[in-house]
Amino acid sequence: MKNLLLTSPSNIRYLSNFTGSKAVILKLPNKTYFFTDSRYFEEAKKIIPPIFNLQIYKKGEFKDEWQKILKKHRLKEIHFEANHLTYSALKYWRKISRPVKLKPQTGEIEKLRTKKSAQEIRLLKKSQQINEQVFYTVKKHLKTGITEKEIAWKIQETAHKLGCDELAFPPIVAFGKSTSIPHHKTGPGKLKKGDMILIDMGVKYKGMCSDMTRTLFTAKPTSEQEKAYQTVLQAQKNAIRKLKPGITGHKAWQLAAKIIDSDHFTHGLGHGIGLDIHESPSLAEKSKSKIKEGMVMTVEPGLYLPNKFGIRIEDMGVLRDKFENFTKAQKELKDCIVEV
Repeated sequence: MKNLLLTSPSNIRYLSNFTGSKAVILKLPNKTYFFTDSRYFEEAKKIIPPIFNLQIYKKGEFKDEWQKILKKHRLKEIHFEANHLTYSALKYWRKISRPVKLKPQTGEIEKLRTKKSAQEIRLLKKSQQINEQVFYTVKKHLKTGITEKEIAWKIQETAHKLGCDELAFPPIVAFGKSTSIPHHKTGPGKLKKGDMILIDMGVKYKGMCSDMTRTLFTAKPTSEQEKAYQTVLQAQKNAIRKLKPGITGHKAWQLAAKIIDSDHFTHGLGHGIGLDIHESPSLAEKSKSKIKEGMVMTVEPGLYLPNKFGIRIEDMGVLRDKFENFTKAQKELKDCIVEV
């Protein structure tokens, strides 16, 4: 096993339960060190597992404590998290770790995180339940004249009232033609009668993320809109029905792509989800990720007609021998027409 320097807050939380802003972990083959400053001593002492050797330092003393450990174990190289450490931070770590060499690595802890424990699955399911409560509350505020930003604020406000840590990501709220932009930046656009509405939202509950997208109509859909919606819904249902352990992310993507014209399906089918909103596996066109039992992921096909409209339907769930869907929010077309 490699000597690992862990600085990613999500990986630190996953291994130690620690949520403070100041901590690093040095994971060696036979010993694991947890470093935090004196402000967090009481918290760390209570929550981190006994397998960690707790190293507390006072302000300005971290370098000395760090170098003592490196010399004690006669380390020659340490692997850092290349996807997390900034260039300037890496320069600092190389300076205080000399003559130990720092080498990049990716995915060591993330691989452990892909298969969720029973407790993680319970929290992810609860996170999505709250997400849906927020959605149904916010739907009541969809009235002509309200802006995308006002709906986004209602999402944040309602999530806070329902006991969430925070939002999992800034919500995407799109009205009218803006729905054709998959990652539209929520703005000042006002809702008009006849507009389509796309809401992509998620919350964090006890550290765990949720993610859901629903497309709504404020008038009877045109034949073109209805055909597009039913195409996306059929693609999602087909993917959910046929997802199984062992297939690649590419093959999962194909389950939807063979139903939706790929010119109009411009993103992946879904992604893993947990402490971070985007985790492994990737369910995308070029993904070689293997999908395994116990992984929690989203399924979110979309169809986008530039300057006209877009449709995305997203659920999340856990893969067992088949996909167990956590998302219960209605998605049949008849249930997605709202009065404004």
